[in-house]
Amino acid sequence: MTAPITRPWRRFERRMTGRFTVSHRAPLLQILKAAAAAILTWFVCLWVFPEQLPIFGAIAALLSVQESVDQSLTRGIERVVGVLLGVSVALGAGALFGPQSWLFLAAIIVSMGLGWLLRMTNSSTNQIAISALLMIALGGLSLGYGFERLIETIIGAAIGISINALIVAPVRTTPVHLAIGNLTRHSAQALRRLSEALEEPREREWIDRMMRDARRLQSERDEVHQLLRNARESLRLNPRGPRYRAILGEDDEMFSRLQPIVTQVVGMTRALSDNYGKGLVGVPQVSGMAVELRRAAHDLERLGHPSSEPLSHSEPPALTAPYVISQPHPVYWQLIGSLMEDLRRVRGRITGEIE
Repeated sequence: MTAPITRPWRRFERRMTGRFTVSHRAPLLQILKAAAAAILTWFVCLWVFPEQLPIFGAIAALLSVQESVDQSLTRGIERVVGVLLGVSVALGAGALFGPQSWLFLAAIIVSMGLGWLLRMTNSSTNQIAISALLMIALGGLSLGYGFERLIETIIGAAIGISINALIVAPVRTTPVHLAIGNLTRHSAQALRRLSEALEEPREREWIDRMMRDARRLQSERDEVHQLLRNARESLRLNPRGPRYRAILGEDDEMFSRLQPIVTQVVGMTRALSDNYGKGLVGVPQVSGMAVELRRAAHDLERLGHPSSEPLSHSEPPALTAPYVISQPHPVYWQLIGSLMEDLRRVRGRITGEIE
């Protein structure tokens, strides 16, 4: 009796934890850099302002250590601007109303309204409100106190950005390379499944599974898009960027060739799935096409592994000439024609004849 209750609870637990957890842990080095930035900021700010605990500086340092140098700079500027406006809101509210108990509520309302008027992002608007609340809570409603907290924030942001940039600045090119390799391999597998469907009669369940596998290529392609954006962002303002830009450029070029191939492969799979009949197997035109699909799969894998010994040296390209059908099939001519055109485009992308 416990199993029916346990399973829904586990599904609920996974959904809830998925809101604040990620599938992959952040690199331990990033955690250590954030801690080091906060600790260094703490001691530097204590040396500059020995009479105050450097809470503003430590927060700025922690927020400034991000997944890329570009993000670090953005978060650092966001924090400094948020503190500047938050301190201004707190000082203005304190000057108008004095140390009232409801001053916190007034500061929140004014901060959110100010962020809305300036068209700031939600995180930037929240930085204004948080800074104003900290100012009021710590009892600093004087101009000198606010100025010191602003300087403290600038110190923390500068230390966080510097540490993130100078100590093994994050580079995210490897996930792109791996994802493109996987997408290339899976696209070649999809071409082989098309060949298998034309070589032997297949049940509907097998065809449906082939279609599902082909559709996954689209989500993989979207994932590569996002990884490419992350990689470009990680190299922006990155001292280590120049040595990785050439590698990323090669991956980007490969992905540009691979994208339309994925489109054609999914289209071919959909056309075959919608019009499949066991009468296709054994038709001379189709048998020859099955061979060409296998050759295309071979060459696509070879394209995705240019430095691989078995593919680039032992085996030459297999798709050496376009496949020609001299006479159309009386029943399946539309399907065969569609597959032929898609195969022509796939071949052109692999060989580079189609830019």
